[in-house]
Amino acid sequence: MTLTTAQLAKYIDHTNLKADATEASIKQTCDEAKQFDTASVCVNSYWIPFVAEQLKDSDVNPIAVVGFPLGAMATDSEVFEANKAIDDGAEEIDMVINVGELKAGNNDKVGKDILALAEAVHAKGKLLKVILETCLLNNEEIIRACKLSEQAGADFVKTSTGFSTAGAKLEDVKLMRETVGDRLGVKASGGIHSKDEALAMIDAGASRLGVSATVAILTGEATGTKSGY
Repeated sequence: MTLTTAQLAKYIDHTNLKADATEASIKQTCDEAKQFDTASVCVNSYWIPFVAEQLKDSDVNPIAVVGFPLGAMATDSEVFEANKAIDDGAEEIDMVINVGELKAGNNDKVGKDILALAEAVHAKGKLLKVILETCLLNNEEIIRACKLSEQAGADFVKTSTGFSTAGAKLEDVKLMRETVGDRLGVKASGGIHSKDEALAMIDAGASRLGVSATVAILTGEATGTKSGY
């Protein structure tokens, strides 16, 4: 696939989810996103009020993660976090699936968890992405997670938090796209550090990319980053 720099930028959720992120580093992330006109800035919900203020005069969207990074948060707490983030300015919510319940085969619990978030987010007119943490799942589990996410009304399925054992893999992105067809978006996140890797994910079926190496990807510079976002 051939994309201009501006076209590729609009695939990117420019991400800063580090535990030691400071206001200065979050501001730098926002400044970079505005410079390249990315799709969004993705941060922990604490930073959403600041990010929304930084991005108010741009068309770059603030995104918050909830139940992050483990997905083992009580559903009511996730819903509260999502509602608070949206009230603070988030346009999209990236939730983490309950990985343990999925692996245990408790589809009903997993589906109800996603449904509660989808209803809350959609009631406010926003989008919901479901992070599957594909590095912890086999193919059957990835397919099942995609189907549960679709049935519950999610808008996207997403590969990874970037905080587990691995990030996005081409074969997982392809499988997710095959499962959801053109009905849902697919977000590849974690471990994407070059333009070639980004384009390969898009070719595999990704409609959004979660990366922290945005500047390097869009300018062609080497990042030196080997793990995480």
